[in-house]
Amino acid sequence: MVTAMHPFMDVESSRSYIDELYSGDAEKCLQAIVCLKNSVIGSNKQKGNVISQGVVPRLLQLLADAAIPVQIKIEATITLGSLAKGTEDHVKALIDLEVVPALINGLVSESTKLVEVSLCCLRTIFQSPCAPVGLICQDEGLPLHLLNLTHQSVSNQVCVTTILSAACKTVENQTLLCNQGAIPILASLLCSPHYKVQMPSLSCLANMCFKNQKVSAIVATASYGGKSVPDILVSLMARDKPSEMQMAAARCITYMHRAGAISAEDPKILYKTLPCLVRLCKKDRPNTERVLAAETLAYLTEVDTELQRLASISNHLVSTLAELLRYQPDTNGLSPSRTEQEMRVAQDMKHAAFRAFASLGANDEDIRKKIIDTDNLMDHIVSGLQDPCPKVRLAAVRCLHSLSRSVQQLRTTFQDHSVWRPLMALLQGASDDILTVASSTLCNLLLEFSPSKEPILESGAVDLLCGLTKHKDPFLRLNGIWALMAVVLILEGNHSAEVKEQALCILANIGDGESAKEYIMANEDVLKKLTDYMMHSNVKLQIAAIFCISNLVWREEPGAGERQARLRELGVVKLLQQLILTSDTLLFDKVKTALTQFSEG
Repeated sequence: MVTAMHPFMDVESSRSYIDELYSGDAEKCLQAIVCLKNSVIGSNKQKGNVISQGVVPRLLQLLADAAIPVQIKIEATITLGSLAKGTEDHVKALIDLEVVPALINGLVSESTKLVEVSLCCLRTIFQSPCAPVGLICQDEGLPLHLLNLTHQSVSNQVCVTTILSAACKTVENQTLLCNQGAIPILASLLCSPHYKVQMPSLSCLANMCFKNQKVSAIVATASYGGKSVPDILVSLMARDKPSEMQMAAARCITYMHRAGAISAEDPKILYKTLPCLVRLCKKDRPNTERVLAAETLAYLTEVDTELQRLASISNHLVSTLAELLRYQPDTNGLSPSRTEQEMRVAQDMKHAAFRAFASLGANDEDIRKKIIDTDNLMDHIVSGLQDPCPKVRLAAVRCLHSLSRSVQQLRTTFQDHSVWRPLMALLQGASDDILTVASSTLCNLLLEFSPSKEPILESGAVDLLCGLTKHKDPFLRLNGIWALMAVVLILEGNHSAEVKEQALCILANIGDGESAKEYIMANEDVLKKLTDYMMHSNVKLQIAAIFCISNLVWREEPGAGERQARLRELGVVKLLQQLILTSDTLLFDKVKTALTQFSEG
């Protein structure tokens, strides 16, 4: 028999030991579990060995058997908790073996100790990104039961708030927790004397408020001990509080503001939250904290012009954010895993800085100039557009889009740095989220006064934009249509007949979609160009223009009657009737097809 003090160093060579886990003798089984528990503490290798040897199903079997003594269940649960503190792969393995439902079942035990250790194990698992968070609110009674367990111990308070924080990231789950009384309980826990209780409570409250107008409004009017929750949060942002707590409280207020529960003019925003976030971006703070502060600041200022202006002049923020872009990780002598971690931090810092700059420069020309003039920012953006990390590329193009709203910068800095080149490269095979922002930026670079317009059109933008007009996403279709109104400039400009013919064919292809038809019909310049080219001396241009007309009036398409009526007003039918006498057979066929659509419409 292996005693509880014997280190269980090698599962593969200890079959007799494993056998004792299945013993009908409760004492032997308990001794084996205690030894197993001691062997895996602090050793990821041992955790992996235990999981691979199939020991976990036996532990779950012990938890499910009502006849098993509670002390065995407690030790088995503690062992599962230790296994869950291993690698991400270990956690995934435990989840796949359905450890979570077994632990949830343990929460209804009459043993407060078993409930506590079950919560501790769940807490560990729910800190993982792969946690099955949907299980918590799947049974509407479970969140209420969890909230009631907070009254039993400080440990339960820590665990329950951590679990619920992970589980309340959808509107439905946020609202469910709110309806079950989470807000008064969280308000009381914010005032706990225990830091380890306050932090997950802040996180849970923030997640409940995120993009939830109803919950945020309730939190804004809630109170505890005669003090409103927003005032409690402001007190937790005080400089004498740990910086992690200041950050968490600022996130709560930020989310409540963006959900409409606290106005931008509120002193809690202007004089507490915004300055706190700016302060936490400083170089003296840990890198991970600076990243979170910059990202939260970006969200706080994203839509309000006055907050953008105030932030831009606060405590040298613009130069502080530029420092994030300059960060170079020192990976000399580091292990591969540490090197990878450092590189990830550098990516996070770039992402956060670009996001913050995008928000700050969204509306004000002076702020945009201030940003662009700081620390060779355009070089960083151009580099960011080509970064191997997708989220950095997305943040960089968001920043570029924000700055591209400046007429002056389009004419100067954007041209000097040829930002259209990496932007065009980024658009090739981009994901939809990048495609949306990048195509919007391209629209700005194709404006009439932009010197980038011509080289962009010459580099294949037309084909790319034509593809967008057929995209399933209506916003991307609109971007493609809008940008292709450069087509009008081609028709007006001093271009060859071949180029103008291509432009008209593009217009015809655009006119093959319902929303695009509406856009073309609403554009007087485009319609005028079409009628002009119907009577052009170059027969190819006539054919292309009439092809476009045919697509617009095709009788089987929705709204054809209204479009036909509008084009009749513009004299299109009379022009077609004149052209029916043409000797060019191809032109004749196109004219006849178009007239047929009108006559049968």
